[in-house]
Amino acid sequence: MQKSNSSLLLTALLASSLLSGCSTTTRNPDLPTGAAAYDTIPATVPVPTSYPLRAKDVLTLRVFGEPDISQDELRVDESGMIQVPLIGSVKAAGRGAEDVAAEITQRLGQNYLRNPQVAVSVKEVALSYVSVEGEVKKPGVYEIDGRTTLLASIARAESPTPTAKLDEVVVFRTIDEQRMVARFDLKRIRTGLDPDPMILDGDVVMVGFSASKGLWQDVLRTAPFFNAFAVLSTR
Repeated sequence: MQKSNSSLLLTALLASSLLSGCSTTTRNPDLPTGAAAYDTIPATVPVPTSYPLRAKDVLTLRVFGEPDISQDELRVDESGMIQVPLIGSVKAAGRGAEDVAAEITQRLGQNYLRNPQVAVSVKEVALSYVSVEGEVKKPGVYEIDGRTTLLASIARAESPTPTAKLDEVVVFRTIDEQRMVARFDLKRIRTGLDPDPMILDGDVVMVGFSASKGLWQDVLRTAPFFNAFAVLSTR
């Protein structure tokens, strides 16, 4: 009889938690999913024919016969610009080094030098990062390489927690100052039913919380207490 009472208490706790858990679900129905998610955050990103310069890249500028203009280290600033002696600001981010060199050549030749010979090269590539948040074992900001996927990014955070809602993995991306958001199903990606989308520098990955899994974890944590209660009450 005492064991039956403890079972009733455990069942009551389970029912109460279910009711409260259902009220905490906050899924956004407007987020694109399925094929629409991949339209927003593509599964693959084309490999550029030339490396597109990014903020914080360090460049080398060589102007033949002009040591005062040449620069051993020329950093691309946060706005994507570099500062070149005589001509001032030159946009670098999103362009290839050869394209930047061509503009510098044209502007130097227009007002300052006769037939300038200019070379721009990448000395140091800026690091790329992804932020992984929500129901992962170690949320944080992680360094990634140029061909990192969603699964690999979550693995950097030591994988989802037992209470993760695997069909609510949201990726945030900023493109041309516009915030893009899409929701993916990690279970389908893991089994090969859906592609594993590419993750880019600056992306934010948010793994959702499952109220039902959280409830079960609460029950498992509480069960030993009720078992102890049943044993004590029979003595």
